[in-house]
Amino acid sequence: MRSEQTGEGIRAAAADVPAVKAVTDAAYRPYIERIGVVPAPMEADHAADVAAGKVFVAREPAAGRVVGLVVIEARADHLFLDSIAVHPDAHGRGVGRRLLRFVDARARALGLEEIRLYTNAMMWENQKIYPKYGYEVVERRVDGPYDRIHYRKRLV
Repeated sequence: MRSEQTGEGIRAAAADVPAVKAVTDAAYRPYIERIGVVPAPMEADHAADVAAGKVFVAREPAAGRVVGLVVIEARADHLFLDSIAVHPDAHGRGVGRRLLRFVDARARALGLEEIRLYTNAMMWENQKIYPKYGYEVVERRVDGPYDRIHYRKRLV
């Protein structure tokens, strides 16, 4: 699952928790004003997610610095992509695209035929990105303070 050249899909370790928090905060901070609440990934228990084996990181090839990550969870009938974050300094370098490919490969390796995720309706950039990678809208639903668009991608 790991790409030796680019460092995607490396399971995060306890020592990575500060970097996971920093990348998540940097990636989601710009949305606070737009959506009017702190995005859920910024409030996640990163240490617990790392300890549970849910976090996989992308590192810079040379320095090994964490520049992106995914938080995923295998469920009975699908892989749930809870969060994807790319540090703004790494935008435009294909990190997000490689992480999404890793998620596809991980789901297949686990024998799961579907990936599900959601994004805030006010994060319109994401609504342009996910369909390009095979995700389709399933529904729009309000969950507490979050207006979310739910997606799925079938891998068969």
